[in-house]
Amino acid sequence: MYAWAPVAVPTLKPTATGGRLSVFDTRTRQVLETGPTAGEAARMYVCGITPYDATHLGHAFTYLTFDLINRAWRDLGAEVVYTQNVTDVDDPLLERAAQTGREWEELAEDQIELFRSDMQDLRVIPPAHYIGAVESIAMVVELIERLLPSGLVYQIDDPAHPDWYFNTVSAPGFGELSHLDEAQMVARFRDNGGDPDREGKRHPLDALVWRFARPGEPSWSSSLGAGRPGWHIECTAIALRFLGGEFDIQGGGSDLVFPHHEMCAAEAVVASGRPLAKTYVHSGMVGLDGEKMSKSKGNLELVSRLRHGGADPMAIRLALIGQHYRTDWEWTPDKLVAAEKRLLLWRSVLTLPGAAPADGVIAAIRAALLNDLDTPSALAAVDTWAAASQAGDRADAGAVGEVTTAVDALLGVAL
Repeated sequence: MYAWAPVAVPTLKPTATGGRLSVFDTRTRQVLETGPTAGEAARMYVCGITPYDATHLGHAFTYLTFDLINRAWRDLGAEVVYTQNVTDVDDPLLERAAQTGREWEELAEDQIELFRSDMQDLRVIPPAHYIGAVESIAMVVELIERLLPSGLVYQIDDPAHPDWYFNTVSAPGFGELSHLDEAQMVARFRDNGGDPDREGKRHPLDALVWRFARPGEPSWSSSLGAGRPGWHIECTAIALRFLGGEFDIQGGGSDLVFPHHEMCAAEAVVASGRPLAKTYVHSGMVGLDGEKMSKSKGNLELVSRLRHGGADPMAIRLALIGQHYRTDWEWTPDKLVAAEKRLLLWRSVLTLPGAAPADGVIAAIRAALLNDLDTPSALAAVDTWAAASQAGDRADAGAVGEVTTAVDALLGVAL
């Protein structure tokens, strides 16, 4: 599957101080340095959309978070191998297609294309590998076959639907990511598409890895029987195929910590003998009208709706990255108004013959991003520079171009 058009990322003069990126690791609950050592590629996997509805601001906030990580690594001189999936066959998609009378393939493609246009307008660097669940089916089957000798993959005793499950709780380290007790896990699993109450499972938390064909549902033939992948095994298979084990960052929204990322990690450690990722990074939830934005609840503000209403995509980007990535926060229209004013201030400097010196503000942006993606401080540094330049500090004739390039390269904001 193709992603979206490449985004040109300017190259800045290397920083004299170097440094490494530090981010909050959900598993250890600590801010840790992450990323490759010299000469190695940075490897990152971020879970993608289930394409049954449009991209809302919660999605955009997540993908902008990992875009900033991508940019920070690139600025440190690393090659970045970024992989993202698309769950283009799953229960929510099939249910929405049935409700609307559309073919599920058509619905998925329409929403994937809308997502591509949103990401391109927000100037998100596309993944090197953008893989749909449908095209990953052979990878999933191969992974399940690799898991079979462990004895943790089994068929449920159901003559009509003998689905395959993975005995997650028996995997080494299970529970270390989410830090939940079993009762909390079961409740969250039930609320997030799991089936803890299904009879015949070894344990309520066992994860579906291969769903046998049902009438009216798409299915694919395989050595496991005709069917389709479970949700968690899809990401595990794609990540291991394109990044290998123990890659640098597994990312997504904080709502994916459990069950999704916990179960992906369990499957991967049994399959490969290594942790899935070195660091687990999660962005906060974006709320609207007092609740988390959710397709199922319908309380959404859409990137496409704002764009089509005339909002500058760079203002949308600024409004989102103005919040620290791991905080939960509420979207209100005044955030876009404030971002538009900030963008106007920054762009007003473009017409000046000179500006305040560039080195200090560029160093401040870099330092803020490397310090757990402190975007509020990074944006404030540009605000201070722009205000000083407007007030008459215009001694540096080349500063406008240098800061404009840095804002583009590091923050993804094209002035």
